[in-house]
Amino acid sequence: MLTKRIIPCLDIKNGRTVKGVNFVNLIDAGDPVELAQRYAENLADELVFLDITATEEKRKTLIDLVHRVGKAINIPFTVGGGVSSVEDVSAILKAGADKVAINSAAVKNPDLINKLSAKFGNQCIVVAIDAKRIDDNWKVHLVGGKVPTDLDLFEWAREVEFRGAGEILFTSMNHDGTKNGFANQTLKKLNQILNIPVIASGGAGSIKHFEDTFTSGKADAALAASVFHFGEISIQTLKQELINRKIKVRL
Repeated sequence: MLTKRIIPCLDIKNGRTVKGVNFVNLIDAGDPVELAQRYAENLADELVFLDITATEEKRKTLIDLVHRVGKAINIPFTVGGGVSSVEDVSAILKAGADKVAINSAAVKNPDLINKLSAKFGNQCIVVAIDAKRIDDNWKVHLVGGKVPTDLDLFEWAREVEFRGAGEILFTSMNHDGTKNGFANQTLKKLNQILNIPVIASGGAGSIKHFEDTFTSGKADAALAASVFHFGEISIQTLKQELINRKIKVRL
């Protein structure tokens, strides 16, 4: 088994870290720079920063905040939100990010994935997919989950890989913020049809949920927010427990 990664996520709105349930009812979760520092010191493998209202507000990512977070940490750092061009990606990488996540812009212009992968290398390009299960079908949603599409999760994931994405960040909107566990059956299916890493997102509430997504869901990494932000699970404790349960993580 390859080493599994634990990734805290900073959802950013108006320069603050926020967290909701099923993508709504957002509450404040703290200063992003302070949280980023804390996670880097507490053995997070990577950090994801998502400017969650950038696309809806038709603006670019908060570059100054990206720069401040990047300076505060020494772990790989992925930034997304409002990314829609080669210039956007270039600016974010220059500000200190190691990878860039694209979501809505990739669906609207799939060729963007090819362009970004060709210019920056696929190791830099993460495609984030927010999907909701509706009548046994997983449908891709855009603009922070507010705009449904007819796009099938699995078909889109295959296309994303074909076009040059290096990684997929899959968030189950049904599970987001519920703390009832990840969408492991769906994650397992994604693992079966793809050759690139899949990050599980949405539903972390206990150490067992992380164990399950790595074993049953076959996820390569697990992303979580509120359980880390509000001190319900410490990353160091989580990793030690996973090691005790025979799951390879970096300590």
